[in-house]
Amino acid sequence: MEFIKGKGGLAVKTKILIVEDQFIEANNLSLILGAAGYELCSIARSVRIALTIIENERPDLVLLDIFLQGELTGIDLARQLEKMNIAFVFISANSNREVLDAAKTTRPYGFLVKPIRKNDVLVMIDVACYLHQQRQEDRIKKPPLRDEATESLFTTELKHLIGSSEPFLELLNNIKIVSQSNSSVLILGESGTGKELVAQAIHRTSARKTKPLVVVNCGALPANLIESELFGHEKGSFTGALSKRTGKFEQADGGTIFLDEIGELPLDLQVRFLRVLQEKEIESIGGQVKKINVRVLAATNRNLEEEVRAGRFRVDLYYRLNVFPFLVPPLRERKEDILLLADHFLKIYAKEADKTFSGFTSLAKDALMRYNWPGNVRELQNLIERSVLREEGPLIDALPSAAPNQPQKSDPAEKKEMKTMVENERDHILSVLEQCNWKISGRGGAAEILDLKVGTLNSKIRKLGLKKEISFKRKG
Repeated sequence: MEFIKGKGGLAVKTKILIVEDQFIEANNLSLILGAAGYELCSIARSVRIALTIIENERPDLVLLDIFLQGELTGIDLARQLEKMNIAFVFISANSNREVLDAAKTTRPYGFLVKPIRKNDVLVMIDVACYLHQQRQEDRIKKPPLRDEATESLFTTELKHLIGSSEPFLELLNNIKIVSQSNSSVLILGESGTGKELVAQAIHRTSARKTKPLVVVNCGALPANLIESELFGHEKGSFTGALSKRTGKFEQADGGTIFLDEIGELPLDLQVRFLRVLQEKEIESIGGQVKKINVRVLAATNRNLEEEVRAGRFRVDLYYRLNVFPFLVPPLRERKEDILLLADHFLKIYAKEADKTFSGFTSLAKDALMRYNWPGNVRELQNLIERSVLREEGPLIDALPSAAPNQPQKSDPAEKKEMKTMVENERDHILSVLEQCNWKISGRGGAAEILDLKVGTLNSKIRKLGLKKEISFKRKG
């Protein structure tokens, strides 16, 4: 594939194969691509025909429908194209979630949704060529040697990330891989999962670690100031511009910029941002074009694919950011890490409060493990901080309600059954008391089972309003 710089980014002398069993759609695509100057292979209407054309005509890029004539689907062909190192873009009118999820596993260079528009096709081909070039460069580069100094760096800079679960260890491994390249990274995940910590870890373990890491919360910037904040302005360039301002991108020159909540960026600024990724240059308000060397990390808790479909996020920007996507798992999917994180935060806040704590009671641990954590790690952190302020030690045994008014991510039928941590604590103590026939102290008593002091348990019984129900039987 021969790349030529053009107005739209990477114009290319690219040979394209259309794999589409609908004549009208295939003909429409061939007219669009022919008018744009692309070289076309013969049109294929099945996987079998496509493979023959690929062998004979060697396309650089394949536009691939999912459902085709014959037994094999476009997804089957995509898996072979990936092994052949041929770029491909899916084209489909199908919106079935299972089908789309299966298509994503083949690592496509993009999706086009029918009915296909001319501009969407040309933009997506441009993006696919860009991504393919990036992947080719990554393949050519030799992987860095993991010497003792490198491993020591990872150990030091990743120590603030706590966990031992399989999803967490996979996340750490991906950080180690991507930190050694300059590719853009899109960090996805729910609020409170630690996306900014992941961005910091990528920067600190990269070759840019001695250069600035500039953090920008796109959702917190006023709409009328975003352009000036990101790109800067010259003195007198608009009313109120009393002095020159250096934008965030220029501040990050040579280093990394982390754009949090990238989904909040207005469409007009998405175009400017795309230019930074594509041309590696910025233009301040009232100023001149300037070349910069910045690695871009971006994060969002929004579903950007849905934002693209709704027209609120540019498809070309999405795919240029999505070179190496990260998904930070929610806390409910890494249950093994809850107590590790709780102990970590306990040490931090106990030291700040000048208090001594040795850990959590079994009752508190049980409550932590049973809770759903809709606010993720941030909610756990806040909970432990409040607990340290309320308790005197040496064990945390009275956890305040975590988020009684916060909706749980579950089915509506399940929401009614969700309980606060205080309610869970009450039910657990009552269950143990009933099992012990309300024996408080001594061997086999509730205090021993709950790992609580007798006085503490009696205090909890009074605070929670627990009373032994006595049944009276009429003598006959």
